[in-house]
Formats: sequence, C-alpha cells, structure tokens
Amino acid sequence: MDVSNVLHMNGGFGDNSYASNSVIQRKVMAMTKAIIEEAVTGVYGNMFLKTICIADLGCSSGPNTLFVATEVMKTVDKIRRKFGHKSSPEFQIFLNDLPGNDFNSIFRSLPRVQEELRDEMGSEFGPCFFTGLPGSFYSRLCPIGSLHFVHSSYSLMWLSQVPKGVEMNKENIYLASTSPSSVIQAYYEQFQKDFSMFLKCRSEELVSGGRMVLTILGRKGDDPTSKECCYIWDLLAMALKQMVYEGLIEQEKLYSFSIPQYTPSPFEVKAEVEKEGSFAINHLEASEINWAACGNKFNLPHSSNDDGYNVAKCMRSVAEPLLMDHFGESIMDKLFLKYGEILSDCMSKEETKFVNVTISMTKKE
Repeated sequence: MDVSNVLHMNGGFGDNSYASNSVIQRKVMAMTKAIIEEAVTGVYGNMFLKTICIADLGCSSGPNTLFVATEVMKTVDKIRRKFGHKSSPEFQIFLNDLPGNDFNSIFRSLPRVQEELRDEMGSEFGPCFFTGLPGSFYSRLCPIGSLHFVHSSYSLMWLSQVPKGVEMNKENIYLASTSPSSVIQAYYEQFQKDFSMFLKCRSEELVSGGRMVLTILGRKGDDPTSKECCYIWDLLAMALKQMVYEGLIEQEKLYSFSIPQYTPSPFEVKAEVEKEGSFAINHLEASEINWAACGNKFNLPHSSNDDGYNVAKCMRSVAEPLLMDHFGESIMDKLFLKYGEILSDCMSKEETKFVNVTISMTKKE
C-alpha cells in the first residue's frame, strides 16, 4: 500500500463524504478552542506581526477545513482590538493534506468564507490569503522560519506507511490483544520515526517562539492494544471476517491488509517531543468523546438516530479509500452495512469512547 497516494478522506459532499460525516472531528476541535486561543495569544501578543502565517496540517475538506483558521484569525483580531492597534495584520493560511485530498472543494468555498469574515470582522480586518499545500507532513512543506502557528487535528495518528514486519498479525487489521509483540513494536517504532520527522520539519519551518497545537487520536493507558484505542478497528475486522466466511472476500486478502495508524499515549507523545528537543511543552492532556458524538448535526437528509449507523458512516468517510484500494469497490456497501450492525449492537451494550491526546508547544529560541 502506497499510503501517500491512497490515504485521503472521501471527497465531495455526498452521502459517504467526509464533509457530510465529520461532526465528531468538529466537536474535538471545539474542545481544544481554549488551548488554541492561548497559543495564538502567545504568538501574536508577543510579536504583533504585520503578517501572521498559519498552517493547518491534515486539513481534509468540508465544513471543518477552515474552522480552526477562522478561529485563529478572530483571536488575533480580538487581541489587536484589546491593545488598540488600528491596523490589522495580514493572514497567510496554508492548508495542507496529501495530494489525493479534495482541494477543489476547499477552493470553491473560499470566496464565501472570506466574505463572511469581512462581514463579521468589519472593514479593519486584514486581508487573508489561502494556499493549498499538497504533500506529506512527514517532510518539509514551507521555507525555513516562515510559520508562526501550526495546527493539526486527528491526522498525526496516520503513519507514513504500514510498518514492516506485520505479516504475522493475521486476521487483525490493526493492533489487537492477539497481536505478536514484534508487530506491536513495529507499529510503535514507525510512530516514533514519523512523529520525530514531523517535529524536526516543523522546528525548521516555525520561527523562534512560534507555537504548535496538535490533537491526535490516542489512548490514556500504556497498552497499545487496549480497547480504548483498538476496538473501533476490531469491530471492522469482525465485519471483514464475516465477508470472508460468506465467500465475498478471499482470506489472503484479509490477512494482507493493515491499517497504517498508531494511537499514542500522552507519555509516548511527550517522550518524542523531549527526545527531538526543539520544542517546550506548554500543555499536554488526554480527553474523551463518545462514539455517539458521530451523530449527524449538519442537518443533512441522511441524518439518522442510529448511533451505530452514524459511526459506520463516519468511519466509511475516513477509511473507505484504503479499503477500496485493497478489497475493491463492489463490497463497500455490504461491508459498511455489516459494520453498522455490529457497531449498533456493541454500542447498545457498553460505553464506547475515542481518546484524544492534545499537546501545545513553543519553538525554543
């Protein structure tokens, strides 16, 4: 699997699109609003820049894409007014994702967003310039010392590749309680390699004193195979196994499929930041959000009161390109119907939550 070519959310605005099924991601961003405001205040309040450069890494497309960027601009404008500065800074916004991302949908929405900002913020509000930045954030994306604030949410759990040496993890599409120790170690080492490279690249791109806020799908405990981080994939594997039993998927196809993801603990995130050495940690926390928060609040015609159905739709909008590349398009509807049924049954019997790890950092002098 070439992750850089295959990994992207479902584009457009259709029934299975990320734009239509990303409510939980918006709620997680809203949960970190105070942390983001503190970080932006630390940048602009200390520098009073004429131009502030902001990068949102793993921006995807749809209603969430410009949510953080507009919140950052509003925060800067609030600080400007507080200190009585008449002139607003200009804003340069970099929107990054892998090349398969639906950038066209983002670009089509920009005139409306810019008009709404002008109407809300008034004539003194500075001009804002948006740039699409296709490429992997595990490599350099911007010139040295060009960024003041970097944000990423629900993206850094994705790895640059499926770890090598996971062939023994048969029937498990991700880490599970039955995964061999060598497979667990391979996933962890791939995370260490990728996250370290991410930090190194951002340390070169951020100015001294620049800030970064990252939210990663993770876990609270030490066990990387625990239900709090792996259960969502265990249940998808269950649906795939049912399709193998029914003869709809070849067993070897299932055995050769692995999710390129690692859900770290706060301790693991902290350890990599301290080891890389370029950033001082300002804030580090783990939070939780119920799977049921996937319920559709965008007032779209396919909204449902079935929590399992909503979670399946959310997961389909995220994982379908990976699954389609490996198993083919023809089984997708049946697979996610089974997945939704399994999720509904599970969620009716137990409380299920995603864990988020959020870290705020400052680039050292």
